[in-house]
Amino acid sequence: MTSTPKHYENILEIKELQTSFFTKELEVKAVDGVSFTIPKGKILGVVGESGSGKSITALSVLRLIEEPGKIVGGEIRFKGENLLNKSESEMRSIRGNEISMIFQEPMTSLNPTFTVGQQIGEAYKIHQGLNKKQATEKSIEMLKLVGIPSPEKRVHQYPHELSGGMRQRVMIAMALACDPELLIADEPTTALDVTIQAQILDLMKDLQERLGMGILLITHDLGVVAETCDYVAVMYCGKVVEFTDTKTLFKAPKHPYTVGLMKSIPPHDHDIEGDLSVIQGSVPSPAEMPKGCRFAPRCPFATDMCRENLPDLMTDENGNQIRCWIYSDEWDGDPEVNVHAETERTS
Repeated sequence: MTSTPKHYENILEIKELQTSFFTKELEVKAVDGVSFTIPKGKILGVVGESGSGKSITALSVLRLIEEPGKIVGGEIRFKGENLLNKSESEMRSIRGNEISMIFQEPMTSLNPTFTVGQQIGEAYKIHQGLNKKQATEKSIEMLKLVGIPSPEKRVHQYPHELSGGMRQRVMIAMALACDPELLIADEPTTALDVTIQAQILDLMKDLQERLGMGILLITHDLGVVAETCDYVAVMYCGKVVEFTDTKTLFKAPKHPYTVGLMKSIPPHDHDIEGDLSVIQGSVPSPAEMPKGCRFAPRCPFATDMCRENLPDLMTDENGNQIRCWIYSDEWDGDPEVNVHAETERTS
């Protein structure tokens, strides 16, 4: 008797995730109450400055946080089941099989002492029980799938014999070996030239559409988000400050931080007069977070309410989420404030 598969709309649901790093004196909250969802077959981009908690969120999904780090709260639901309740052996069967990850640096992520084929084939041996010959044949198929020429030759080569773009394609081949339902890509185009970046992103999007998998794409590049993602979560200091679909974000961003990020992108259709727009100030230390809104020290609209009280992540009638007092009934500042215009003038 076969069991009926469980129905789920979202491949991944993260609820109030908290991941901290501990020292003898204090707890550093790298991810502090993060929540977002990825519908089946969709791409979610997570953007933000370095240190915003993007990569720690991704590693938390796979439960790859090492000491002195620890997941201290929340839920990570994959296909409706909380991964935080899984045993380590259960997680090993999920990693590289149902959930795969492309890491930032292919040169450090690939083992220099093993051939490309041996590294791709390992997933087939572990999760599908294939022998060496079968694993090599499947590895050649994967290299062909990700667009590497002469795959029969490349499968026997070592990482140092390949270009940066090819190494990144090998990483994608490794991640896709077992047809995962969720792919986590952490800065997949870092250190690649613009032409190769475009090829890698086109490849990922094409494979996602063909295979129907969900993708969690970690990036700091809003151009990558615009070209690739269906939804966007903007992170700042370990928290999501805005969550919406990509078209809405680029057409009408709401959070002052998101607007500041948008305005700091150099225009491509006309010359710049004067200085580039910038977000004033710097990201606070994770060990010394502001009492209220994390962005308040850099925000041109911040009031005493913002500096004293942290806003909740509010959801509007269209399902868009925003963490900002300006959009609440309790806002004590100018009710007619125009975030777009004011941010432009004060940058």
